[in-house]
Amino acid sequence: MNVILLENINNLGSIGDTASVKAGFARNFLFPQGKAIPATKTNLDDFEGRRAELMAAHDANVGVAQKRKDVVDAAVLRIEVNSSAEGRLFGSVGTRDIAEALNAEKGSDVSKAEVQLPNGAIRDLGEYKVSLDLGYDVQAEITVIVAGLDAAAGVSADGSLIEEIDEAEAEAEAEAAAEEAAVAEGVIEELDEEAVEEVAEEAAAEEDSEDKA
Repeated sequence: MNVILLENINNLGSIGDTASVKAGFARNFLFPQGKAIPATKTNLDDFEGRRAELMAAHDANVGVAQKRKDVVDAAVLRIEVNSSAEGRLFGSVGTRDIAEALNAEKGSDVSKAEVQLPNGAIRDLGEYKVSLDLGYDVQAEITVIVAGLDAAAGVSADGSLIEEIDEAEAEAEAEAAAEEAAVAEGVIEELDEEAVEEVAEEAAAEEDSEDKA
């Protein structure tokens, strides 16, 4: 299928060029996103009549895309996730995760459709170079570091969680020891009282025996 490009598209051509593409690619990608129109005689005539207008609009859109690139290009993004000891993720990091994390970090407006993961979602810990297709032949590249979530293993990055756990355990042990000591002391007191009573009873019994004698 022949189409007229309405913007510069890598590997296809520049705005106004006629390119031959697969019908599915045109219907599912180029046409819905306004990147191209069918290369009919009517559309060709219309484009030529509006070339100056369309070129000016295109240049403005390129400028917008370039400003978006300036915000995110070369960004280093760290995403912490739960993972196994072997480095496999309990789940995955996909285009939506990267777009949301990037926007939160940079205040950008990157959509998940602009995040390029040609090999599919990330499923292992590591460092990845990720391309962003911002449209109008403007590309940005970011670094995504997928790191294990230390808190999942009971360890915080600064070790504070470990300290808190140790303090809590020490406090619990001290309380248990105090309770045991208190119980032991109470038992001793009870035994002492019983011993005193036994001695008194024995003395009274001896006195009765002497009186009878």
